[in-house]
Amino acid sequence: MGGTIILTGANGSLGIHAAEQLLKAHPEFTTIFTVRNDTDSDTNTQNLRKVIARYPDAKAFIHQVDFAYLSAVHEFASKISSAIVAREYPPLQSIICNAAYWNLILDSELTIDGYDKTLQINHISHVALVLRLIGSFADEGRIVLLSSVGHYRKPNLMTSHLPEIPDNIGLLNHPPPDNDKKGRGFQRYANSKLVITTWMYPLDRYLQQNPKFKNITVVTINPGGLGDSRAFTTNTPSSVKLLQSLVMKPFMSVINRLADPTFRTSAEAGVDIAELAVDKAHPGEHGYFTLLKKDESDPVTMDQDIQRKVWQKSLEWAKITKDNTALKEAVE
Repeated sequence: MGGTIILTGANGSLGIHAAEQLLKAHPEFTTIFTVRNDTDSDTNTQNLRKVIARYPDAKAFIHQVDFAYLSAVHEFASKISSAIVAREYPPLQSIICNAAYWNLILDSELTIDGYDKTLQINHISHVALVLRLIGSFADEGRIVLLSSVGHYRKPNLMTSHLPEIPDNIGLLNHPPPDNDKKGRGFQRYANSKLVITTWMYPLDRYLQQNPKFKNITVVTINPGGLGDSRAFTTNTPSSVKLLQSLVMKPFMSVINRLADPTFRTSAEAGVDIAELAVDKAHPGEHGYFTLLKKDESDPVTMDQDIQRKVWQKSLEWAKITKDNTALKEAVE
């Protein structure tokens, strides 16, 4: 019998295709799909339900979890952990940390928890989810984190501001206002991806050092530039919307062939994410991938002092203690 796979942001552009691949190609697994709004008023959730309906024998469940509220994530983790103990769900096979957010038209938005909304949804809440549920995994499993080409500290078409992890890492949650809404908004998004990628390395080390968890692998994937993603029409200026409608979508195959071989559809990326989660793609491997090719992440992510700083601060942000995670030796 297959285990349980949790996919966050399951009604997103990439998420809905990953969900369908899991249901179609791997029906032996129980799937838990999280969405911010689980009512029929949400068109994207309606579409997810239509996908699930195409596979009537699937063991698929939708849970409402808003990753902008840390208490909601902790509550969800407690619910899933208790359900696995009660054998309502089988032990976890994978957590796919796909839920994401950006805002390219406003300054930084603070959540009720006091964190930058982009950083909380993309990273902090996933830290809480993973570390709260690590004790609910089967003997073998995989954690899939979502990065981006934007995490590299190189010039980017979306912004002139490079991602960074400042010495005072707390500043990531309190970036100052700036007239360059698009550029700074994308930098916040890129910062979150840089932090995610850096956090992967100490997480993987702690798991490998623990006899109980050494067969749980951690991978971080840059899924590519998804030219058809709804993200380009959500919280973005008209220039970005026009870029997608006039260039990205109509010339996707041309861009892929002539300019950027990682530029592709959300459907292609969704398949890759699902295959990583079930350990069919690169079984037993760890580390950073561009698409399904092993790759090197930005050099900053390899700095162990920065890794330690990101790890410790992430525990604090996510409210992880020795009392609420099975990975107790990783909490000082």
